[in-house]
Amino acid sequence: MAKAADQDFLEFLVKSIVDYPDEVKVDRKVDEMGVLLSLKVNSQDMGKVVGRQGSTAKAIRSLLRIVGIKNNARVNLKIEEPEGSTRSSTPK
Repeated sequence: MAKAADQDFLEFLVKSIVDYPDEVKVDRKVDEMGVLLSLKVNSQDMGKVVGRQGSTAKAIRSLLRIVGIKNNARVNLKIEEPEGSTRSSTPK
């Protein structure tokens, strides 16, 4: 099965940003709500993907929205927390 344009674009974009491009994994699921891209990266690369106050993640989501509009699809991005993460799961 060939990869979709949105999945290829996300992989290219994230691999260009991170230090461990071989560990970038993108899963694509399609349902009635649209397309969901799940992104997994090395735990040391999370800061680069998310950015300060989520600015990089917001920019990636905006670009994916544009790719989705071009292909008549609603594209959403889920950045998955890597195992061994130091971020606390409880809100302050």
